[in-house]
Amino acid sequence: METESYTDPANSYILERNYEFCGHKLWISQSADSVLASSSFIWDAGLALCQYVEKQRIIFSGMKVIELGAGTGIVGILAVLLGGDVTITDRPNVLKQIEHNVTASIPASCRNRVNIRALSWGLDHTQFPTDYDFILGGEIVYFAKTYPLLLKTLQHLSSERTIIYLASKMWQDFQINSFYEEILPKHFNCQLVNRNEEDDINVYKVTKKIPSSGDQPVT
Repeated sequence: METESYTDPANSYILERNYEFCGHKLWISQSADSVLASSSFIWDAGLALCQYVEKQRIIFSGMKVIELGAGTGIVGILAVLLGGDVTITDRPNVLKQIEHNVTASIPASCRNRVNIRALSWGLDHTQFPTDYDFILGGEIVYFAKTYPLLLKTLQHLSSERTIIYLASKMWQDFQINSFYEEILPKHFNCQLVNRNEEDDINVYKVTKKIPSSGDQPVT
């Protein structure tokens, strides 16, 4: 369910949308700051991941969760509302937008379970733990140059028991198929768990392969 309203032009957030997933209302605003570019959008793949969580009745209670490339933070916010201890990450200039949406959507009594941090894939990923229960990403696979950085980050953040959910619109111009069919499977088990034919959006469940003695880490 979605409703929307435009805010006062003097406000730094130009659009507020109200979504409902798993019985929780999420108030998500987009920043008017053009510098945020794609990070200011509420992407359909992020919504598809929220819908998948709802359909599968995934519960994050007591789980250690991280969202990558969060943008508006909608996926991570839902994970908090479903009981997770969640770290929501993106580039430094996106964090204020995430903070705004966390404040609007998460009751004060639950905000001790959310941590908003900057994370640049392949650069400062080693400053984060290596034992997350869940890694979430909605529409973060779209720029081929970042694929090695994302892969390196996923490898660091995950153990063999980590469940990774990634949702992507399968844009033909961005070699997205190659990431899921060629790059990711070298180090992870990658299973297509949901397909929206109309919107051309896939949701993948990804788990780390147990390395053999001859495997080399991503560098």
